[in-house]
Amino acid sequence: MSLSKIRSNHAPIARLQKKIRATLKNGGLIAYPTSSCFGLGCDPSNHRALKKLLALKKRPHHKGFIIIGHNFNQLKKYIRPLNTQELEPALKSWPGPHTWLMPASKKTIPLLHGNHHTLAVRVDGHSPTRFLLTLINQPLVSTSANLSGKRAYKQTRDCLRQFGKNVLVIPGRTGKSKTPSSIHDLASGRKIR
Repeated sequence: MSLSKIRSNHAPIARLQKKIRATLKNGGLIAYPTSSCFGLGCDPSNHRALKKLLALKKRPHHKGFIIIGHNFNQLKKYIRPLNTQELEPALKSWPGPHTWLMPASKKTIPLLHGNHHTLAVRVDGHSPTRFLLTLINQPLVSTSANLSGKRAYKQTRDCLRQFGKNVLVIPGRTGKSKTPSSIHDLASGRKIR
């Protein structure tokens, strides 16, 4: 059953919530529909899960990841404290497809930000993704569901075929967006992607 169909049926919601939370708590990975493709996610505070995600994607350690949340409060512990004026451009653009590079907290696991001093964060605007984030009540690492350098998967069956039992695949339809989220540097306002 897909995320969109589950929203109105309470029994499957509770089962799905329990399954996803257990997967994340145990250092597992999930695949889920986003606005442009399937995403791969894990608990951003779980070092073992981050290493597993890097290995699965064959992604270089130096790149870092994006963390998404249902609201900014879910992301705060991963970045250095900033005042309202500094945060204004990001807060005005959320929820939405806008990722912002913010100074990473010293407590943030280095694998999250790679060789950078900033961390990419977003309060996602895609309805099924927001539903998932609300359901699990925690932020997620969010990266495209693909092997590094390859095209991202847009179908549940492709994720199941590629990742098999290594990933909990949450069925659903991706959005119609043709491009990933934009990325901006908060300090300079410069658009990176």
